[in-house]
Amino acid sequence: MSEQTTQDPLAALRAAARAKAEQREAAKAAHHAERARQAGPEGHGREKRALDELREIARRGAEELHGAGTPGHDGDDDRPEATAEQVVAWAAREFGTSVAVACSMADAVLPHVVAQQIPWVDVLFLDTGYHFAETVGTRDAVEQQMDVTIVDVKPELTVAEQDAAHGKDLFGRDPVLCCQMRKVEPLHRTLAGYEVWVTGVRRDEAPTRTTTPLVTFDEKNGLVKINPLAAWSFDDLLAYAARHQVILNPLLNDGYPSIGCLPCTRRVAPGEDPRAGRWAGLDKTECGLHV
Repeated sequence: MSEQTTQDPLAALRAAARAKAEQREAAKAAHHAERARQAGPEGHGREKRALDELREIARRGAEELHGAGTPGHDGDDDRPEATAEQVVAWAAREFGTSVAVACSMADAVLPHVVAQQIPWVDVLFLDTGYHFAETVGTRDAVEQQMDVTIVDVKPELTVAEQDAAHGKDLFGRDPVLCCQMRKVEPLHRTLAGYEVWVTGVRRDEAPTRTTTPLVTFDEKNGLVKINPLAAWSFDDLLAYAARHQVILNPLLNDGYPSIGCLPCTRRVAPGEDPRAGRWAGLDKTECGLHV
């Protein structure tokens, strides 16, 4: 045993952690260098395919991946619908790096599932300016620990600028407009640069989501949309996180099974719908991203 190790028994652990971090940063740099090479000198890369072509890819994907258990599936066979891993593998084959993962940072399960087959995939975080501190902390932990590329998607107006233009606390008076400006429009602008986006929407989350397919074409945003976890339950998600030691937002264990912006999210009582804490008391159940 070296004198340094004797004096500092944690030295070996620190050295291993530094080596791992350096290896991770080297892999990340190599990935981004390759993406830059593919993009060419003007940074454009391969042009985004035409909408009709993307619609056809979505149609073929649904035909290949949907099966018994998929809402609306009318196939004449009993094959099961594809697993989350199979859906991601299909997306990797079809779209390469033109993939964006939308993540609210309630957990990092979806980015983990996708990154197993598409390392350093872009993970879009809607930085609304109203998040819980725990959500921002989860975002930072994901960036530091997982093989993904965090892309912060910001609204055109800061919270202060929105207050000046529309009055303070717009979320309490017109939550639809607030979500439109701070979530829907920024995401729409960002998705213009991709051919497919990946969401963590699950059928068990709310009545509005029970018919969620694995693959569809998003007409509003003009690209393919996949929902690899559509058939999962909340327990499935937690089991995956435990099995793979995936980062979870601590609020999940504090009565928040569905986490949005702080002013519009409350704790959920035992037995309540998991999304009952979102926009409680208002005639609103969705932020507009998935409708």
